[in-house]
This record gives sequence, C-alpha cells and structure tokens, in this order.
Amino acid sequence: MTTTVQPTFPVTHQSAQGLPVPEVNAPLVLNSQVPIGRVEHHARSESVPRGRIMIVDDESTNVEVAKRLLSIAGHDDFVTTTDSTRAINLLHTAEPDVVLLDINMPHVDGISILSQIRSVPKFRQLPVLILTANSHSEIKLRCLELGATDFLLKPIDPMELAPRVRNALQSKQYRDTLVKYTQNLENIVRKRTKQLEDTRRDAIHCLARAAELRDNDTGNHVIRVGRYAGIVARQLELSEDFISDLELAAQLHDVGKIAIPDSILLKPGKLEPEEYEVIQQHVRHGRQIIQPYVGREADTMRGHVRAGAEILSDDNSLMRLAASIAQTHHEKFDGTGYPIGLAGEDIPIEGRITAVADVYDALSSERPYKKAMPREKCFRIMEDGRGSHFDPVVLDAFFRGASEIVRVQVEFAD
Repeated sequence: MTTTVQPTFPVTHQSAQGLPVPEVNAPLVLNSQVPIGRVEHHARSESVPRGRIMIVDDESTNVEVAKRLLSIAGHDDFVTTTDSTRAINLLHTAEPDVVLLDINMPHVDGISILSQIRSVPKFRQLPVLILTANSHSEIKLRCLELGATDFLLKPIDPMELAPRVRNALQSKQYRDTLVKYTQNLENIVRKRTKQLEDTRRDAIHCLARAAELRDNDTGNHVIRVGRYAGIVARQLELSEDFISDLELAAQLHDVGKIAIPDSILLKPGKLEPEEYEVIQQHVRHGRQIIQPYVGREADTMRGHVRAGAEILSDDNSLMRLAASIAQTHHEKFDGTGYPIGLAGEDIPIEGRITAVADVYDALSSERPYKKAMPREKCFRIMEDGRGSHFDPVVLDAFFRGASEIVRVQVEFAD
C-alpha cells in the first residue's frame, strides 16, 4: 500500500483579493498514486452524464492529465486554456457545463476568475470545481463564499476527480431540467392568461355593443369614450396597465341603458322629470350587469356559467373598474351629480376621467334632440364646468391631450 504525502508550498505573494497564494503550482496527481488502469476499470462501469468540461490551469501537464483521467471515465467534450487572461472570453464562447479552475496562476488568479464568473447572471449557477495546492482555510472559505461548487486539493486522488465532475454535471442537468420545466410552465400560464384576457375583452366588447345597439344613434360613442379616457389617463401619467384596462372598461359606462325602456331611451324630444329619473337609473343597472351574482342567485347560476363567473368575477380588476365607471361617471366634482352625490376625490379617478370623456363626446356628437357642437364651443363648455362638474386636474389633462382627442374623434366619427 502506497502512502501519499500532501506536499506543502511556501507562500510568497497574495491574490488580487489579498489572500495568500503558493509560489509554485502543484502537479494535479502524484506518480505514486492509483494506477490509471484501476481508474479506467472503475470509471467505465458507471453512467457518464454528457456535458462540456472547461479546464483552466497554467500548467499544460495538469490540463492533459485532467483530460486523460476524465476521458478514461467516458467524457469527451473539453475546452481548455493555460492562459488565465483568456478564461472569461473562452467561458462566453464555449459555454461549458462545468469548470475545473486552478487558483495559483500568473496574470489573473483563479479567485478573480471565479468572482468574474459569478458576476455574470447566466453563469451564477455554473458548477466550478477548484483545483489547488493551497490549503489555507481563508482561501477555501473565500472560494466557497464566491460560489465554488467543490474544492479539491492537489495532488488529488485520480479516483476522486471523475466522480466529482460527474456529480457536478448531474446536478447541473437536473437544475437545467427544472429551469426548462419552469419556463415551459410559465409559457403555458402566459398562453392561458392571454386566452382568458381575450375572452374577457370579447365579453366586454359584446356588452358594450349591446348597449350601443339599444341606443343606435350613438354610433361609435363607446369606442371614442374609451379612447378619450385612455388619452386623459396617459396625460395624468397613470400606469400603462391601468390605462389599458381603463380604455376597455370605459366602453361599458352606459351598459345600464340596456334596462331602460325604448320609449324613454329613444325619445327624440326633451325628457319629462319622471323620465329623466328613469334614465338616471342606468348607472345602477350598469353596475348590476357588470357585478357578479350574489347570494342564492350565484348558487343557482354557478353550475352552468362557471367560466363566465370567473370572467366577470369581482376579483377581476378590469370588471371592478368597469362597474365603478358605470356607477360613478355621472357624479360631479362639486357633489351635485348622481346616483350617490360623491364629491371631489371621493369620486374614483376612473369615474372622474370617464365623466370628462363622456361629456365631451356627448357635446361634440349629433343626437336625435340636438346637432353636434363645434369643437371650440365644446371646449368652452368643458372649461365652464371646471371645479363644478369636472375635476380641474383631470380637465387640464384632457386639454393637454386635445390634439389626440381630435384625432380619435375624426378616426371614429359616426
């Protein structure tokens, strides 16, 4: 039986991190260690994971010995360098599955290379096996803190190298499999979410179109109001997600008109007071249409409209937004609006925005009981409502977006 003695090396300089590094590099293995034949016979009986192995060592002999030992174990994909200054560039071009990294190298030491490897996001989980003759505990601790996968002291037992590399490759393969599975799952979730979103938007378009057909003189009114609301919200620098939902939800602002009798909704002349009270109820009807069923109604309907209930769920931010708009777009900033008489910022921002958009479109569009007003006159009437009908901040945002408002008005003219 041969006894292997761990050689020691004098410390004469420090690494870039100020840690002690031995003066000379050590051989990867000692000639007196386990014969290659035994390693070959042992390794060939084991399953060998596929993967590219990168070896960085300034001693070409060490590189060749490592390649030979790993080749005997069944590995055949190698990329190597004895120039530590090329290590990082080679890492990016070769994209190995595991790295065998020496510590004591001229120009750039292994600790610096390890630190650079871990600074690159795609290499943060790359297995890095440290091969060094330096037995100082602070060196080992620093390497482990930087994310070294394993730490082998030279000269190593040839029977250890292949199993350590094999374990590192298997760990990486397992991690890669999990990453791929996660990515595929995320893609499926995104696809299903988009399908649900498309279904939800289709439902909103159908509801908006139904309300429009009940009041066929409004033409593209609901589309214009949605676009106007989006323009105003963008001028207010609200989030893009909110703006996207607002443009769609605002199209349902008059969906409650579905419940208004034709004799009142389509009356060409001035409404009587009691008829106007009926018209005012469209905001309540709108919220009831958009909100989900409650109580026993929900129990009755849930069985055969589960998909619809999910789309129109109160947990759905888009539908909550639409319900809020349907109920509050006739509130006035000074509290004289309906149905509740909210005032100021008690009126949700979506209601204040849609109020401006809806009134401008009503003024600038033709109705059975009036002609469309000129643009400048519409703007004057809007300005007269500052602080009474309209939130001044929202009105200012409307005027800042006037050029876009006009473009939408022309594009979606009746």
